[in-house]
Amino acid sequence: MSILVDKTTRLLVQGVTGHEGLFHTQQMVEYGTQVVAGVTPGRGGEWVLDGKVPVFDSVRLAADYTGANTSVIFVPARAAADAMFEAADAGIELVVCITEGIPVRDMMEVRRYFDQKNVRLIGPNCPGLLTPGGAKVGIIPGNIAIPGNIGIVSRSGTLTYEVLYALKMAGMGASTCVGIGGDPVNGTNFVDVLQLFENDPHTEKVVLIGEIGGSEEEKAADFISHHMTKMAAAFIAGQAAPPGKRMGHAGAIIESGSGTAAEKIRALEAVGVRVARHPEEIPALLA
Repeated sequence: MSILVDKTTRLLVQGVTGHEGLFHTQQMVEYGTQVVAGVTPGRGGEWVLDGKVPVFDSVRLAADYTGANTSVIFVPARAAADAMFEAADAGIELVVCITEGIPVRDMMEVRRYFDQKNVRLIGPNCPGLLTPGGAKVGIIPGNIAIPGNIGIVSRSGTLTYEVLYALKMAGMGASTCVGIGGDPVNGTNFVDVLQLFENDPHTEKVVLIGEIGGSEEEKAADFISHHMTKMAAAFIAGQAAPPGKRMGHAGAIIESGSGTAAEKIRALEAVGVRVARHPEEIPALLA
């Protein structure tokens, strides 16, 4: 079982003819994801990957002809907001934006519009989604995870890979891994994904990978305390980060003493979440 994406997902790739888009489209196709279309304005009528994926000029055309219900975005930051608006207007139900460096103001407008349209957005600046054995939407390597009953939600791309691989080496698999991204404004937060995992009967345990900055981990702790019945473990990155200095993601910054790793760890441990000192400890905490 999985959340958000599975074998029935019909995916289109915005920016499919670019270097990154084409490379990761090939990886997704090889994994078994149903990539039914690509979109690059002005390149409609072409095919990529030796005729496996048709290219359209617009998302609406692609969705109308192929029945695509999910989009992954690999376009440059300057055009990413327009790409997200286009996907929402075309009736796409789930949009995954890999692009980093999108201005906060652009994302505020996108988030407001997506809420009005009732379209789910994952990202931006995220690695995407992986349902092992089902579908791969984004850039998470498919060979580092096996199917299982552990749901993973993360703000960090690299740490997501480390945890997935550590679980695999321990013989433990994932139901779905969701990389929500580390920007200050994103489409889906920890609580959104935790609710999905709580409602999924085949997800039995959950891993939360957080980092310094903001208060999303504290909100997740409150949700876990009041609404979750499933065991949870966590890791918080940035424990040695100095105040006022951005570390990695745009949202990973401690301001005025708030958003520290220590505060987040205390909040999670107070509601019974087992917090690892290192990502490699996660499998043992879940055993």
